[in-house]
Amino acid sequence: MDRRTSAEVMDGLLPLSGATVIDVGCGDGWLTRLLTKKGAHVTGIEVSPKHLAHAQSIPHVGDEHYMQGIAEDLPIPSKSADIIIFFNSLHHVDKAGLFKALRESARVLKPGGLLFICEPLAEGDYFEVMKPVHDETAVRRNAQEALRYGPEFGLLQEKAFTYVDTVKLKDFQAFHDRLTMINPHVRERFDEKEEELRELFESHGRQTGDGWLFDQPMRAHLLRRS
Repeated sequence: MDRRTSAEVMDGLLPLSGATVIDVGCGDGWLTRLLTKKGAHVTGIEVSPKHLAHAQSIPHVGDEHYMQGIAEDLPIPSKSADIIIFFNSLHHVDKAGLFKALRESARVLKPGGLLFICEPLAEGDYFEVMKPVHDETAVRRNAQEALRYGPEFGLLQEKAFTYVDTVKLKDFQAFHDRLTMINPHVRERFDEKEEELRELFESHGRQTGDGWLFDQPMRAHLLRRS
């Protein structure tokens, strides 16, 4: 399996320069800013007021902007986007909302526009470390299965492939902070299983001079709006 960064994957697939891009589930805006630096005009969509405020507090790198919203009801005009990206975010949509999210993406994309969906698989070192307190096996599977219905919304798959990305963490505390920030409901379980998690962290990670590395297999899909 190829080892690549997700940024490299997007660089190779997406015509970003001058494109109107929607980053759905943008979190703190790191990807929104990266895409903006590459010449895209990006709107980051985020449901969490906390994450949205964090993104908006970071100095702009260009003309990027942020809006509160959900994948199932995007606050974006129809046929206005060249590219829509779900990076590590589609599996956070409830199962019942996955088809609505695909339908909304089809509505917002221009004819010929691209939908890029990149999701972590329920396997790999990083998944095994987080699994005792946040097992995403079912939701990750649901996200992959939903994509089979893309043609019903005029979303035709052009490419699909798997690669290995690397999760980089400074230390165990950084793992705790990352997991509990994204998923606050796991905080109590994390504290209960801290010893087990620390053992998994150290046995599955590769320690380097400036932190720890963990493999995370990813599945990328590129669909085009008919």
